[in-house]
Parts: sequence; C-alpha cells; structure tokens
Amino acid sequence: DQRASDIHLEPRREMGVIRFRIDGVLHTVYQLPPTVMSAMTSRIKLLGRMDVVEKRRPLDGRIKTRNPAGDEVEMRLSTLPTAFGEKMVMRIFDPETAVKDLASLGFGQHDSDRWESLVKQPHGIILVTGPTGSGKTTTLYSTLKRLATDEVNVTTIEDPIEMIEPAFNQTQVQSVLDFGFAEGLRALMRQDPDIIMVGEIRDLETAEMAIQAALTGHLVFSTLHTNDSVSAITRLQDLGVPSYLISATVIGVLAQRLVRTLCPHCKQPDPTVTREGLNDLVRHWRLGGGVKPYKPVGCPECRPT
Repeated sequence: DQRASDIHLEPRREMGVIRFRIDGVLHTVYQLPPTVMSAMTSRIKLLGRMDVVEKRRPLDGRIKTRNPAGDEVEMRLSTLPTAFGEKMVMRIFDPETAVKDLASLGFGQHDSDRWESLVKQPHGIILVTGPTGSGKTTTLYSTLKRLATDEVNVTTIEDPIEMIEPAFNQTQVQSVLDFGFAEGLRALMRQDPDIIMVGEIRDLETAEMAIQAALTGHLVFSTLHTNDSVSAITRLQDLGVPSYLISATVIGVLAQRLVRTLCPHCKQPDPTVTREGLNDLVRHWRLGGGVKPYKPVGCPECRPT
C-alpha cells in the first residue's frame, strides 16, 4: 500500500531495523530485537528456497506472494553477511508496472511520440541508459509488453529475470555454467527471434553479438550504465565497437531518471511563484504555457516528506 520498491532488513548491534524505500528515499518502519530479526531472515530464506544454514556468503532467491488486493507480486531476495548478522534486501516487482502506458510512466507527449517512432523500426539497437534504479527495466518491459503480439517472437536474456512475463521467452544468465550474455545472445539468434532484449551490454563480445543481431534484421533492446544519452556512444567506443558499426545499428538512445513528485494528498498552491519569476530559470528550454505551482506540506501519507 505504501508503494515501496525495496524492503531492507538490517541487523544492528542493539536492534534490528526494517526500512522501506519509497520514491527513492529509505524510511525506517520497524525496529525489532536481533533474535526476531534473525528468525525473520531465516523464514524468508526458507520461502525463497535459499540455504538457511549458509550465512557466510551472499545468496539470491525469489518469492511469489500476493498483495492486499489479491494480485500476484514477485520479490527478488538478496542477502549479505555484515558485522552484526545477515542483511537482506527484498526488491518488489509489481506486474502492474509492466502494463503501464508511457504517459503513466511519466513520458511527455513529445518524448512518447519519439519513443514510439523508435520502437516501430524493423531493426536496429535501442539503448536505455541511466543509473541503477532509474526505471530502465520498467520502461523496457512496458514497451516489450505492447510489442509482444501473436505475430512476433520476443526473446530476452537477463541477469536475473526481474519480472516473469508470459508473453516473452525469458532466459537467465548462468555464470556458474559459463552462460553469459554473449553466449545467450548467440543461442537466441538460432531461436528465430523478431525482437531481442539484452539485460545489459557489459563487454565487447556482448556488444558485437547485439550489433550482429541488429545487422541481420532484428530489433534489439538493451541497457547501459551511463549518465546521459550521448555517453552511450562513448561507452560503446570504449568497449571497442568501431564507429561505423555504431552508426549503422544504433537507432536511438533514451536516458532517464526518476523524479520525485509532490504528494497529491497534501500539496498546496504556491502563490509566491509567478511566470515572470520562472522565466530566467526556464529560458534555455523555451517552455511555453501557463504555470500552476504547488508547494510541499507533509502528511502521514507521504511520511512528512
């Protein structure tokens, strides 16, 4: 109900702490005795089919549960040994986010039109860039969900699979078996794909396979960890991809960030802000239209933020 994206279970010296990440900010929600925190962590590990006895090394798991509305929600589990015990982070994947349209994801009409024109191309590479937790995967899943009709074969190679989607053919990287992005992409090419999604381009081999897929008539989506769209080209060059191949295959790069918005329950109009006062601030972007400024207040719904 509180729109948390992550749940942190953190053991401390005196008291264990449970924190929720809401709108990019962590909030302390509960404090528990260390023994209760340890028991909770063990129970969650058991539900996630993880080794309950192993506390010395990091572990990963997955749980399927239901939210208060009765909808199925998936959680990715990750543990890490710390000085005072095992810390656990649960990343919450709500399937409802995968079916949102671009407007509900925060895209303006201009950006939405440009993105739609990109994804309608028959072949090429489309990159989504941004820091960790900026919504890259949500944008890709939402886009692929709309493209995944009965007429096309949508295949993905991910590390790990973040949201199970019946409309896709999803494959997970298995580093233990030497099955990485490049090997997975090479195998996907023999699966008669129309649209391919690569979780991340990390090395030259993966980049070369993605380019090969685009040159042979496939539409390829992937992500890069860069701060802006221009840096994506530089990053590919740093990996060793020749410039002529980048220009021949990369048809678009989207850089995105998550922006915190004012609480709809307590925001109030701010009469002190006028159009004239904003002119100096926004003149570089040539913004038009009216101004309807609001100011933050703080209430229990937004945890006085």
